[in-house]
Amino acid sequence: MRAQEYQSLKLNEALADAGQQPHELCSAIIGKSEPMRHLFEMIGKVAASSATVLIQGESGTGKELAARAIHEISSRNGKNFVPVNCAAIPDELLESELFGHVKGSFTGAYANRAGRFEMADKGTLFLDEIGDMKANLQVKLLRVLQNREFEPVGSTKSQKVDVRIIAATNRNLEELVTTKDFREDLYYRLSVIPITIPPLRERREDIPLLIHSFLSLFNDDRKHNVKGFSRDALEVLCSYDWPGNVRELENLVERMVILKNSGFICPEDLPEKYLGGRIQVKVPALPAGNSLPEGGICLNSAVDQFENNLILQALTRTKGNKKEAATLLNLKRTTLIEKLKKKNLEYSED
Repeated sequence: MRAQEYQSLKLNEALADAGQQPHELCSAIIGKSEPMRHLFEMIGKVAASSATVLIQGESGTGKELAARAIHEISSRNGKNFVPVNCAAIPDELLESELFGHVKGSFTGAYANRAGRFEMADKGTLFLDEIGDMKANLQVKLLRVLQNREFEPVGSTKSQKVDVRIIAATNRNLEELVTTKDFREDLYYRLSVIPITIPPLRERREDIPLLIHSFLSLFNDDRKHNVKGFSRDALEVLCSYDWPGNVRELENLVERMVILKNSGFICPEDLPEKYLGGRIQVKVPALPAGNSLPEGGICLNSAVDQFENNLILQALTRTKGNKKEAATLLNLKRTTLIEKLKKKNLEYSED
């Protein structure tokens, strides 16, 4: 086994050991960074009450996971956790979805139908993307929060309900209040206890743990045997900003498991955008005697890097003239151009 692979294997084994000790209150949420420890502490405190919670955070950070964790460790955990994505349901249907309807209340209402509030009675209702809720429904939601009762569509009879509401959004509700796109009174009713989920770029030390967890999941699911990510690949991913957060990372690991199938994932296996765009390689001096570094190397990466260096040395010597550089490398000019495109190499005089 190559030294680089051995080191990566030991690293991934260490991550497995670390990942076997999730937070006792939030086993579905992975993280040991300071921001995540603070989040776990908040979830533990919030779960002990029935106060309304507003979870804020960028898309892909895991807001529903946090909501489920609050429900699962609360006194309501024996009842339903009912999620509703307010942005995914058409405005004209959302009221019926939330409050239910009676037979004949509108075209297509062939029977009485229970809404999500009724389904969540004695349990938890999770209202995701609450910032997209229209003004008329905001008023009705406010009434439920104030009076703990609602009226199904088409009914004049109120129903009492005992529901804990957890709302979530990736939008800035305070700004929406300022622009009159969200009711101020509803905002304060929802944000009795605000919780913010940190973006992945603010808890980079959790990235290897998350990668290991997703790797195990997708290896089992696909019956593949990807052993892990090389140390260099982990460094690349830990330096990336992850605009799609944990969801983007999960997507990448699944893609890598499908494409790689087995072995270790090296930097050259990763999509270009994780490598910072076009590769501009400085030409370093080769180590004396071409000796193997003490910590070992990833052979594929080393061969690729060596080829890149020779190409760029030839371009440097010919001041970017591809025909002359190809002659120095005993290649056809078209072959050199194809290699430059394939490798995303860019000659620079700097």
